Amino acid sequence: MRVLIVEDSVLLREGLVRLLEDAGHEVVAALPDARDVVEEVDRTEPDLCILDVRLPPTFIDEGIRAAIQLRRRDPKLAVLVFSQYVEERYASELIAQPGGAVGYLLKDRVTDVAEFLESLDRIAEGATVLDPEVVAQLLTRRARDEKMQRLTERERQVLSLIAEGRNNAAISRLLFISAGAVEKHITSIFQKLDLDQDEQGNRRVLAVLAHLEATGAPGPVGPAPERGQTGTER
Repeated sequence: MRVLIVEDSVLLREGLVRLLEDAGHEVVAALPDARDVVEEVDRTEPDLCILDVRLPPTFIDEGIRAAIQLRRRDPKLAVLVFSQYVEERYASELIAQPGGAVGYLLKDRVTDVAEFLESLDRIAEGATVLDPEVVAQLLTRRARDEKMQRLTERERQVLSLIAEGRNNAAISRLLFISAGAVEKHITSIFQKLDLDQDEQGNRRVLAVLAHLEATGAPGPVGPAPERGQTGTER
């Protein structure tokens, strides 16, 4: 099997090269980042690409986005995302692409070299191989997303303004609705997101977190209190 590796850690990259070569595979390229991965895939024609999620220059999601790009160009290309992290935002998109031949394994959970090599063979043969922890996190995210779908458009607007750090009075002015209407929308948001009342008043913070996770928006300037009229305004 011809394998292309994209891994920024030199020790892990060289370790994978040695492991695969010792197992009888050919490593056609071992790259420290994904900048030239498309060109290298065209040049070397690998059977399988192994990519980390977080790669230079930002160490956020370059690897998994590169994996999605490669699969879009060639749905038959086998791809393994091999990382310490579950990048939920793009993992579902990668797995849902047609063609099979995709894997997502977590580095810290690989405890048997023989099983790891077997997983590579299965992916190269067209199977989908996912670490159970990846599946669990994606299912949890889907449940959160389904809750967000319960919100009306107006409730989404209110929640977005809460995430910006607006207090109830500011939301009332910006949306041209009464303070009472804002209160009703917020109560409805809490109910639809299954956020129970607590003594610390954390429901507003939890609602903001749900919004940020669903939209990928930047964090709030500072959430306002749950019921009061004080808080950050801009």
